[in-house]
Amino acid sequence: MRYGLTIDTSRRIPDVVAQVRAVRDAGLASATVSHIFGYDALTLLGIVGAQVPDVELVTGVVPTYTRHPIAMAQQALTVQAASGGRLTLGIGLSHQIVIEGMYGYSFDKPARHMREYLHALMPLLRHEQVSYEGETLTARTIGPLEIDAPAPDVLVAALAPTMLRLAGTLADGTITWMTGPATLADHIVPSITRAAADAGRRAPRVACSLPVCVTNDPDGARERAGKVFSIYGTLPSYRAMLDREGAEGPGAVAVVGDEDAIARQLTTVADAGVTEFAAAPYGSREERERTFTLLTQLARSTESSR
Repeated sequence: MRYGLTIDTSRRIPDVVAQVRAVRDAGLASATVSHIFGYDALTLLGIVGAQVPDVELVTGVVPTYTRHPIAMAQQALTVQAASGGRLTLGIGLSHQIVIEGMYGYSFDKPARHMREYLHALMPLLRHEQVSYEGETLTARTIGPLEIDAPAPDVLVAALAPTMLRLAGTLADGTITWMTGPATLADHIVPSITRAAADAGRRAPRVACSLPVCVTNDPDGARERAGKVFSIYGTLPSYRAMLDREGAEGPGAVAVVGDEDAIARQLTTVADAGVTEFAAAPYGSREERERTFTLLTQLARSTESSR
């Protein structure tokens, strides 16, 4: 399992660039940026990728409903060109409360939407001309996109069985959040792996992100996680995964404890079949620094054992 970091995008762009440079210098494999209500993730990674070499850049995740697949492909390939081909494009449906409540778009038939979106997006990324008309979207080009850059891997935020089949059949893997190790081992990994095998595709990437806090006060850290990340316990897709895990809320799936305890918990995540882990550090400044130091040590240990 490779180790990376989820970047704090609440800071100024020069500070974000500095964070990604620190990730690269520490030997971590990847830097993941979220796309919520702050920076546009792809625009941000285009800036970062032009300044910081030698680290994978991941979006976690860009909503599909608000970006037509032609526009998504153009922007993703632009980031590929700016970064020398280091983008992993994480995409997802977002949530009904966002798509309908905020944007005013229909969230009807989300799985069909994602299936049709991938049928249009994947060939566009491979520089193919597309003429696709589905029930939820239409995409037609007069030729391939004229951007000299390789197609990025595409990871779909997939938790439910239908979405996992789509991710394994049409994309390169999945990217998860607020999903515990038991659910990863018993549901996520076997479902997407079986779908990819049935489609004759390579073994899928399974990227996992969870809150992490190296601390001497694990009970307090879990309580803080429950408050800081409380919204995720109310969104239906994450709530379903927490219920499957037997977790009351986000605090129950946060990775907390001292260095040895964290290392043991992350070994369990790796044993579940996760191929890459992006820690989302939280807590005090000292706890965040301890978390970053431990991730660096784990990454170096993993690399030296290959």
